[in-house]
Amino acid sequence: MNVTQAITERRSIKAFDPHHRMSEQEINQLMSLAMLSPTAFNIQNWRFVLVTDPVLRQQIRAASWNQAQVEEASLLIVLTADLNAWAKQPERYWKNAPKAASDLLVPMIGHYYQNNDQVQRDEAMRSCGMAATTLMLAAKEMGYDTCPMDGFDFAAVSKMLNLPADHIPTMFIVVGKALKAAAPRGGQLAMDEVVVYNQF
Repeated sequence: MNVTQAITERRSIKAFDPHHRMSEQEINQLMSLAMLSPTAFNIQNWRFVLVTDPVLRQQIRAASWNQAQVEEASLLIVLTADLNAWAKQPERYWKNAPKAASDLLVPMIGHYYQNNDQVQRDEAMRSCGMAATTLMLAAKEMGYDTCPMDGFDFAAVSKMLNLPADHIPTMFIVVGKALKAAAPRGGQLAMDEVVVYNQF
């Protein structure tokens, strides 16, 4: 499947086969691809919480307006972000770069994020959004369907996952085998309504 086909065929699926299980190899493949998603300064601030415990899945479902796909999909991925990834040994992010590049970029990371909570949070949302798209398209290429979700109690899920204080949940991606196709698309806006050249 090429990228165009994956984009075209990706839909948000609500009904999944609750008996299907992804293999460890498939999960590793999917996560390896997700980890190639771009992040500013290569800080890799996304953290992917794979919820496999059945009891925990039930509890998270209860905190997600009882949406069945949270529990019944083959895999529940909670995309979270480490808001302080920029400050945690940032030299790691450029360890394979030429020294001149590392010497330039590593100090820039601190200058950009330090004492700027809004930028840290905005970066987290951008990074996790790009990772979510990578996950969904990669899953589609692998023969799986997905659903991105934000319909859950963020504080409750954070507590259930024992997230560190400097981590925030951004969204769920559920992955699995669809039991039924998505309904027809609700309606796409015209290109001239959403694509703007140069200025509004």
